Amino acid sequence: MSYSVSITISGDSLQPTRMLRDLGVTVSSDLSWTPHISAITCKARSVASWVFSVFRTRDPTTMLTLYKSLVRSLLEYCCPLWNPKKVTDIQLLESVQRKFTSRISSVKHLNYWDRLKSLRLMSLQRRRERYIILQMWKVLNNACPNDLDIKFHQSSKHGLKANLPQLSKSSTTRHQSLYDSSFAIFGPRLWNIIPCSLTHEPDFQQFKNSVTKFVQSVPDEPPVTTNWILYEKYEFLQLDWCQNTKGWSDNAMAF
Repeated sequence: MSYSVSITISGDSLQPTRMLRDLGVTVSSDLSWTPHISAITCKARSVASWVFSVFRTRDPTTMLTLYKSLVRSLLEYCCPLWNPKKVTDIQLLESVQRKFTSRISSVKHLNYWDRLKSLRLMSLQRRRERYIILQMWKVLNNACPNDLDIKFHQSSKHGLKANLPQLSKSSTTRHQSLYDSSFAIFGPRLWNIIPCSLTHEPDFQQFKNSVTKFVQSVPDEPPVTTNWILYEKYEFLQLDWCQNTKGWSDNAMAF
């Protein structure tokens, strides 16, 4: 992409840049989150390596405490904003947790999915989906600014649902991709699959606990190998929930 626009303020020329870091998040000129994801993954791996070099124990309690406080926190900062759609980005993030848990003595003989169950961890992808649903509750209840003007409507059959903005049929493939990966779209999509009984919960802590139980009831098998099938319309929680016929309620299937 070429740039031909420059801005002058008080005699100083501001030149276009391909990437900009603001409040800890790297934004690229093409609105791709891959550079940001690569950067935080690299930092998280560095911290993980430091943990293993400093601490000799591989006890699960100690290792999980260090992982959650020092490593995972780096991978989840502002994640509702940059939640990836590309499977390669998701795999890159998941590889940090996959590698770390493989060094824990009591579960290193298990595959990744079984390690998560044994350690009572969610995949990073599932945790991001949970964060997005919690952010939607905050938008609905005016606990944070609704800068995207996300709207909700009451359905007599399915409860309180979020509206999905319409995209012009003449939009390019690139615009369609940006549309699908934006919070304005995947936020409402994830909100619309939670049981309708949760959508009217006024207390955030109670809602948080209930959503956690809900997402934990869905099979959690994140993509960790290169031969994972890339779905055209991609949301792991939605796909898993569609395949899981024993859900909390029929309303959870409507989205």
